[in-house]
Amino acid sequence: MRSPSPALTNAPALGPWRAILGFGLVSLAADMVYEGARSITGPLLAGLGASALVVGLVTGAGEAAALLLRLVSGPLADRTARYWSLTIAGYGLTAICVPLLAVTPLLGGAGLAVAAVLIVTERIGKAIRSPAKSALLAEAAGAVGRGRGFAVHKALDQIGAFAGPLLVAALIVVFTEPGPALALLAIPGAAAMILLVWIRRRFPAPSPQDRGVPDTGRLPRRFHWFAVSAGLATGGLLTFGLISYHAAETGRIPIAAVPVLYAAAMAAGGLAALASGHLYDRWGARVLYALPVLAAATPALALSGGTAAIVAGTMLWGAAVGVQDSTVKALVADLVAAPRRATAYGVFAAVQGVAALAGGVLAGALYEQSTALLAVVFAVAQAASAILLTVTLRMR
Repeated sequence: MRSPSPALTNAPALGPWRAILGFGLVSLAADMVYEGARSITGPLLAGLGASALVVGLVTGAGEAAALLLRLVSGPLADRTARYWSLTIAGYGLTAICVPLLAVTPLLGGAGLAVAAVLIVTERIGKAIRSPAKSALLAEAAGAVGRGRGFAVHKALDQIGAFAGPLLVAALIVVFTEPGPALALLAIPGAAAMILLVWIRRRFPAPSPQDRGVPDTGRLPRRFHWFAVSAGLATGGLLTFGLISYHAAETGRIPIAAVPVLYAAAMAAGGLAALASGHLYDRWGARVLYALPVLAAATPALALSGGTAAIVAGTMLWGAAVGVQDSTVKALVADLVAAPRRATAYGVFAAVQGVAALAGGVLAGALYEQSTALLAVVFAVAQAASAILLTVTLRMR
């Protein structure tokens, strides 16, 4: 069912900036829920009897589902024009599944299996909502500058990613166990759902037929070139898991300080998103050359032996993630016509997911051999990404 128009619901229509801020606040609240839970997923599963292999399988399956299933949800959103229905359903799964993790320690032998299902289902919710939500956001941002629109949304999203783990850590200190902390994440989850329903009444999604752009059924060549470019940038970007592993193994960063380091990187990502988004609207897509530069510089610092260098490298990583998750999406919206944007976001996420998996495996293998070799290989990947970005921008 399509969203009712504001005229039919007697609700005043939201302007573009208010819609963007609304979506940003929804993401802020939802990220508090997800990132707060993710910060303790490993210890929770371990407490339920999971081995390291099981933890890896569960979290890996969840992330794979979150990316690859967008190949289905993106085209579904474009074909049915049910952008709002898919967005709300996806956020609803996150709001429900995370607080339910609080009861898994009470389920005895079934607790581990239930927790695994809830974790994977929450990530399926991410896959369901993301292409549709990005298409709605692109619609709103088109009137004010997509660079700035996506940047403001990402900055608010990063505040949630920053606050969620810190909130959970504080609640665990108070309650001495993760269960109550997970249960209380129902509060920001409910806030996200209430705000989402409120925005839906005031910002309806137009159908593809109403947009005045024919649906050719194919994504443009420039999009495919850019997807490969972004895939190389993603595959050649270190994961925080490897950075934190190195920091802990070298003893340069105390384990208790690792969540603080992650939170600082999220703050750096928010600032980078705002800066790159503003520059995107002024200078165009050339600003995206910053992504391979930031990613290429990360390994030499983050995998070094000095505390200051590790911190600096982690901040570069956070900045790269901020650009990757905001301004990159603005160019996708500019390359693809409105009736195919959700499909494009689904394909784009799948390419990035496969690249991230391959890059993570390669980084782990190279780390065991030589961090210098890892830095060189990842720099080559980023150089190739920059070359393909040039091809994309020159193509007409």
